[in-house]
Amino acid sequence: MTPRYQIRADYDADTIVVYQAYAPAIADAALRAGRFVAPFSFRRMTWIKPSFLWLMHRSNWARKPGQERVLAVRMTRRGWEEALSRAVLTTADPAAVARAAVHVQWDPERSSRGAALNHYSIQVGIGRDLIRTFTDDWIVGLTDLTPQVRKAAVLTQTGHAAKAQRLFPAERVYPLPGVLESLLSPGR
Repeated sequence: MTPRYQIRADYDADTIVVYQAYAPAIADAALRAGRFVAPFSFRRMTWIKPSFLWLMHRSNWARKPGQERVLAVRMTRRGWEEALSRAVLTTADPAAVARAAVHVQWDPERSSRGAALNHYSIQVGIGRDLIRTFTDDWIVGLTDLTPQVRKAAVLTQTGHAAKAQRLFPAERVYPLPGVLESLLSPGR
């Protein structure tokens, strides 16, 4: 049985992939520059998600207005774990949440059809005070997954779930250091 709170991600020895969905103008500018630039907002929190299917649910497979483009954001594991070390659960004391550089919330993981599963996926909000570090120091690459997402959506909707699944990134349990696991686990 899958643990209720567990990070599953596409990662290697040095990096982890998180996903974000944007309007075309933001995605195009970022892809041209190889990093986030205007019109990306450096003045508001940005949410990153290591679960591909959770973002597919959130963006309605890149069909939601303002989320028509899906980017795979490859960032350093050092940066990922630094962000997590500065996180406060959104269910914590409101004053602590307001002061936090990073917010973490756990939402039900999703199936390819969008159904809520019995385990949770982490969402990480990088706040204004840390966003330049995220964009300038931690990100090592951006990839446009939109064509792959659209193809997978059509396959899923037309009853070809197995073919669609071959287009999903491979995600496995991310090995969190014990101190971070304790910090991020609800109810501890």
